[in-house]
Amino acid sequence: MIRVMLVDDHAVVREGYRRLLECQGDLQVVAEAGDGQQALQDWRHTQPDVTVVDLALPGLGGLELITRLRQREPRCRLLAFSMHRDPVWATQALRAGALGYVTKSSPPETLVQAVRTVHDGRRVISPDIATEVATALLDAQGAETGAPAGLSPREFEVLRALVAGREVADIAEALHLSPKTVHNLHYQIKAKLGTRSDFELARLAWQNGWMDA
Repeated sequence: MIRVMLVDDHAVVREGYRRLLECQGDLQVVAEAGDGQQALQDWRHTQPDVTVVDLALPGLGGLELITRLRQREPRCRLLAFSMHRDPVWATQALRAGALGYVTKSSPPETLVQAVRTVHDGRRVISPDIATEVATALLDAQGAETGAPAGLSPREFEVLRALVAGREVADIAEALHLSPKTVHNLHYQIKAKLGTRSDFELARLAWQNGWMDA
């Protein structure tokens, strides 16, 4: 039996996923969490075989959650499950430590099979974006930088929070960073993206679809 944890901030959505997965004879949902902080706490107690993580979480974002879970237990199996079809989201999730990425527009059986694949320790990308993701990963081979413009998953989370208008203190608290670290990351993000102001940063983020819809 594959023990699964679901992390999504919508209870109705989690209920749908639970029913889908538990219709299978080999999958059991052992824990659910509505945000990243709860997920960190519950994961420690349940030790699921596979954790399915929505990237658009309140507070501690999905990318940061994936990063922290992998730091806590490098062998944990993580599957990103997101509405975003842009390959930049998938590449960021994989760089953060996820083994797979499935879009929410995929057929239900794609998610079911992805859970099994990740449990086996193999990488999986949903077919609707697989080609684009493969191209993005190939373009980044041999270089330290990756999409977008070399931002790390943590920088990507900070970028999204800044563009969403969140205060530095709030971002620092949510990501368990010091305000000084957030300010430094803010500077690094603008330097890497070649933007001179927060207005240019916001315009670039919205143009590239790096924000939640």
